Amino acid sequence: MNFIFISPNFPHTYWHFCDCLKRNGANVLGIGDCPYDDLANELKGALTEYYKVDSMENYDSMYRAVAFFAFKYGKIDWLESNNEYWLEQDAQLRKDFNITTGVQPEELALWKSKSAMKPVYHEAGIPTARNHKVTDIDAAKAFLAEIGGYPVIVKPDIGVGAADTWKLENDQDLEAFFNNKPQVPYVMEEFVFGNIYSYDAICDSNSEPLFESSCWFPPSVADMVNKGLEMTYYVNATVPEQLQDYGRRALKAFKVRNRFVHFEFFRLTQARHNLGEIGDFVGLEVNMRPAGGYTPDMMDFAHSTDVYQMYADMVTNDTRLLPDPAEDKFCVYASKKDIHNYVHSHEEIMEKYGDRMVMAERMPDVLSGAMGNEMYSPVISDEKEIWEFADFVEKRAE
Repeated sequence: MNFIFISPNFPHTYWHFCDCLKRNGANVLGIGDCPYDDLANELKGALTEYYKVDSMENYDSMYRAVAFFAFKYGKIDWLESNNEYWLEQDAQLRKDFNITTGVQPEELALWKSKSAMKPVYHEAGIPTARNHKVTDIDAAKAFLAEIGGYPVIVKPDIGVGAADTWKLENDQDLEAFFNNKPQVPYVMEEFVFGNIYSYDAICDSNSEPLFESSCWFPPSVADMVNKGLEMTYYVNATVPEQLQDYGRRALKAFKVRNRFVHFEFFRLTQARHNLGEIGDFVGLEVNMRPAGGYTPDMMDFAHSTDVYQMYADMVTNDTRLLPDPAEDKFCVYASKKDIHNYVHSHEEIMEKYGDRMVMAERMPDVLSGAMGNEMYSPVISDEKEIWEFADFVEKRAE
């Protein structure tokens, strides 16, 4: 099996995907814009060959790289980046080289467009907030009247993460948005009072989950970016029953096959007549890639497992070969930002939590807007202790 991994060096822990694929007998071929000498030694050891392009944004360069590997090694069986930014390019390369194991360009609309996702949720019986494709201010006001007024969320119809996302609370906010709106399609969505939970899964060729997990996120990840706030989130010890049901329905409804996915849901903290009661889940959006940053590694620590190996087992065997985990815990993420001063130093954090700390690293600059500059991640058994830890890490100096 020839597997082309696009940008295998980012995030840097993605070398585990390549290593596990190699261990399962795949011939792993890498394409990226990072010089070969700068690749981690573990990644070098997992790749049969690496092709450096000057720019991954240049489709002709990417096409030539895949063509070179196809000429040298034969038919390409898989091509994947596990990165939402490259989703469209991955699909086009598959189409051009007749790689049938992944999504094709014509299938992407339901996966990339937030407005296109809504009918799919409806057909699957999953409640979801109403939204409106932004055209002009008069149409926006008509939508506001339909849903009962402010607040609303505005965000790019096609986009990754919380970039260029705002909460509008009054007419002044609305006018400011239209005066400064980026020139890309936007959607306006009724505001849902709730926390964000993810349904994370590795699924087989029949849209059946081989692995399931869940994360808790704060109500507005956009605030982490727009207000310079620290990010705190965690991998849950278990997946809530209703969330598991909705996640499995979404896998089927969105026709997800052979992928590692990250679906986002609200869990209501206020009842809403058209969505549900407090504690109910509401569909937010689907992301057809693993959770961002080091979350896959956090899943490993929380569930005493290896999601990278499970992904490789899915690719090469369409099944899960790992035994069930013995014990599930919480794996927590707390961060610091360079723009703030903090009460507790790195040394103090490690002295207090070092025996349970599984990761403590500086985040890449491209992820720091939402994820912070310095991250700390321990494994915790008691849910109550999550916030004690986060407060200790993120307490700012006066």
